[in-house]
Amino acid sequence: MYKEIIICSIVIIIVVSLNILTENYTKESVALMTGNLENLKQNMILEEQNEENINKQIDNIVNNWNEKYKKLAYYIEHDELEKVKTELVLLKGNIEIREYEQGIPNLNNCIFILEHIKEKTLLQIMNIF
Repeated sequence: MYKEIIICSIVIIIVVSLNILTENYTKESVALMTGNLENLKQNMILEEQNEENINKQIDNIVNNWNEKYKKLAYYIEHDELEKVKTELVLLKGNIEIREYEQGIPNLNNCIFILEHIKEKTLLQIMNIF
């Protein structure tokens, strides 16, 4: 009996530790992506920056997402991650044809989906049941 309690305790500690690590990585990834997208949104609204700079920003955002995607895909549903990727592709397409006003809704959808992913991965009672 004593042996089983120790094994169960170790398993619980490992599960909680891994959950904390993945939750922190998710929060960090979402914060980074959201910050970059908000910065891009401001540049698109103001259109003060030249289009080359905006193109570089979206390329950096897509590259960052591809790097984060590889790690997030281990523990988050692929459907949720694909939604972000789809919105980024649509946003990039609108930026390439200089349709900034049409790209802003895609940008907002991307931010919303990222925040949804963050909330969904939190260890809360409403997420457990």
